[in-house]
Amino acid sequence: MSDPIRFYFQGAVRELHDVAPTRTVLQHLREDLHCTGTKEGCAEGDCGACTVVLGSLEGGELAMKAVNACIAFVPTLDGKALFTVEDVAQADGSLHPVQQALVECHASQCGFCTPGFVMSLWGMYLKQQGRPPSRCQIDDTLSGNLCRCTGYRPIIDAAVRMGELPPVAFDRAALATRLAGLQRSSMAIHEGGGARFFAPRTLAELCQLRAAHPQALLLAGSTDIGLWVTKQLRQIGDIIYLGHVDALKTIHQADGVLEIGAGATLEAAYAALCQQYGEQLGAMWQRFASLPIRQAGTLGGNVANGSPIGDSMPWLIALGAQLVLGSGAGQRVLALEDFYLGYQHKDLQAGEFVQALRVPLARPAVRFRTYKLAKRFDQDISAVCAAFAFELDGDVIKGARIAFGGMAATPRRASRTEAFLTGQAWSAATVKAAMALLADDYTPLSDVRASSAYRMKTAQNLLRRFWFETRREAPLAAGAVNAFEHGEAA
Repeated sequence: MSDPIRFYFQGAVRELHDVAPTRTVLQHLREDLHCTGTKEGCAEGDCGACTVVLGSLEGGELAMKAVNACIAFVPTLDGKALFTVEDVAQADGSLHPVQQALVECHASQCGFCTPGFVMSLWGMYLKQQGRPPSRCQIDDTLSGNLCRCTGYRPIIDAAVRMGELPPVAFDRAALATRLAGLQRSSMAIHEGGGARFFAPRTLAELCQLRAAHPQALLLAGSTDIGLWVTKQLRQIGDIIYLGHVDALKTIHQADGVLEIGAGATLEAAYAALCQQYGEQLGAMWQRFASLPIRQAGTLGGNVANGSPIGDSMPWLIALGAQLVLGSGAGQRVLALEDFYLGYQHKDLQAGEFVQALRVPLARPAVRFRTYKLAKRFDQDISAVCAAFAFELDGDVIKGARIAFGGMAATPRRASRTEAFLTGQAWSAATVKAAMALLADDYTPLSDVRASSAYRMKTAQNLLRRFWFETRREAPLAAGAVNAFEHGEAA
């Protein structure tokens, strides 16, 4: 028997039956509910025209997050609240400060992207709770919203102005109470369109499902799988959704490692990791996709997907991260670099799923940096992603770990270069020789993002940059050479 999909929308609980598991929230809004304020621009989570805000209970607390409706599937709404641009105006019909600020600052031109900007700014307005946002917070909030009319300056002005207008309260307690009544204590199964959407609540249920339905697709944030549907038009069959398994969302320290559940969002995972690695990882956090993508996607999903140009794997590999693979038979732990056997080929046995990542805690002797090279600062896929973690004893390299994305069919270590560096003095001569050796470790390809020659040259120069930042004499701060962050490492 199929369970209904229940969610809170426009002051009432909505109940849906017979919905195809891959029907998107955007399609439901526009085609079924006729709420056409939410727009479709790219249908791949890049432009932000479809931005909505979801309310959910996390650890008993209400969380409000802006996400992309174009790649979110309707069954993932179960137990949540959905807010669109139609919900922002006040009860008496007057404009919300977000909307009023956009009007006053002339921040809408053609208007197509405006609903998405409204929702991103509304999400920030709720988060700030009356505190004025910094320019960095504004830029990060709007990183997932594109304006083809190039109207960013007045939109940023509006983001500042909205905090100067008389505040409007949001009844978080009332919404939390509403959502508490929608929570399930056990697994739900939604059926529609000839496929099933399994939504387990516990690890035990997940293990049983994975064993019983080995061909079912595991779904977390849908930031990649959503594109399989909207762009590749793939029929993906049954789905096992991980978003309600609270045991996969835990983050804690133990035995010298930070263990991050595979269901923890990218935003939560990076926040915890930056407490350990600070600005060495902070720049990557800011540039890793947009805020709506980071609030929906998971670090475990990024790792499990294993894209050769994924930005998480190089620095995780350089730090010596391990994977915890769960199944009904128990757990299996392996080094992350051993998980990737070839392009889209992973060491994942029958019934297994990525349960957690274990990342070593920061140690004073280890110098760590990670760099992303792309054509744009925000919202761009890397041409090269580099990560270096060297253990130094004075000026001598006791151990070197180097990993790159975009240089091979999988994220991969530079084993020959590492072997040469171990035991060497960390000097200009050493780094020059190591740069040349990278050509023995990698044979990068040319594609639309970069040529093979560019990739090799920038990879070598990033190793040199790492030396400049970590050498004993006049080291550079991690963010001192901003030009490199914009792809100018060559």
